[in-house]
Amino acid sequence: MPAPLVVLDTNVLVAAMRSRRGASFRVVEQLGTGAFEIVVSVPLVLEYEDAMLRRRGALSTQQIGDVLDYICAIARRQQIFYLWRPLLRDPKDDMVAEVALAAGAEAVVTHNRRDFLGLEKFGILTYSPQEFLGVIGGGP
Repeated sequence: MPAPLVVLDTNVLVAAMRSRRGASFRVVEQLGTGAFEIVVSVPLVLEYEDAMLRRRGALSTQQIGDVLDYICAIARRQQIFYLWRPLLRDPKDDMVAEVALAAGAEAVVTHNRRDFLGLEKFGILTYSPQEFLGVIGGGP
């Protein structure tokens, strides 16, 4: 069975960078292992960078840059040719949904599942980090 293709919402990366204890960190820790594949777009990576720099915790600018470089190196890069706006309540969530739709992703991993209501009509699932770990066999 092929590894699921997913989009990580910004809040998952921010949570992972702030604490090594939670499910978000365990999801990010699985990047590049073959457990799943992520897809990004240029606007989404810029959103990741902005949010991570604003909520950096103990990480330096260089460390955040290193994390983003790694994500860009292992992720499938997706160009967006068609905007689905407005689709969700928050325009930043629309950006995540557009990447998922354009790439044919199976799921979005987010802490705010209800913000992505409506994606199921396109066949895209929404998981919390904890739920996603269960899907990929990375924990309960």
